[in-house]
Amino acid sequence: MMYFEVYVPAGALSGEQRRNLAERLITEFMTEDEERGVPRELIEASRMTEQVAIVEAETWVVGGRAVDPDEPPRYVVRVSVPSGWLGEMSHEVISRVTRVLASIDEDPERLYDEPVAWVHVHGVPEGSCGVMGRVMRSTRGIASATSTGAIADRRGRPGGFDIVS
Repeated sequence: MMYFEVYVPAGALSGEQRRNLAERLITEFMTEDEERGVPRELIEASRMTEQVAIVEAETWVVGGRAVDPDEPPRYVVRVSVPSGWLGEMSHEVISRVTRVLASIDEDPERLYDEPVAWVHVHGVPEGSCGVMGRVMRSTRGIASATSTGAIADRRGRPGGFDIVS
């Protein structure tokens, strides 16, 4: 379960760059599962809990000066993860998110040389996140239950998310 909020100045990224960034953020964190041989259905179920929202800020001020729309993009990325993932995982998330941002930026090195990309990793306490009106305990639990058909939606159809605590 990861949720990415990416803030950029309005007009800083094209539609294609925004889509590419969103897709890359999700796949960046799923590659390990594929390499470790995690079954495809578990990966797909986990992917259902990964979301990216890209927000274009109309006003962006740095050091008391408004950022000019023609300047290269700046980024603030807030990543929400289960609080158990904090600690060493924060370093990994910051590194990977910066790598993904650099991959879509016209001058990738500036993300390592200038303070133009801020990444904040926030822990979501166990039991304080939910979907479909129910508490979601963990992504792995959802993925496992989905792959076995143990989860059904509220109408009893297999494959939906009826998360029970």
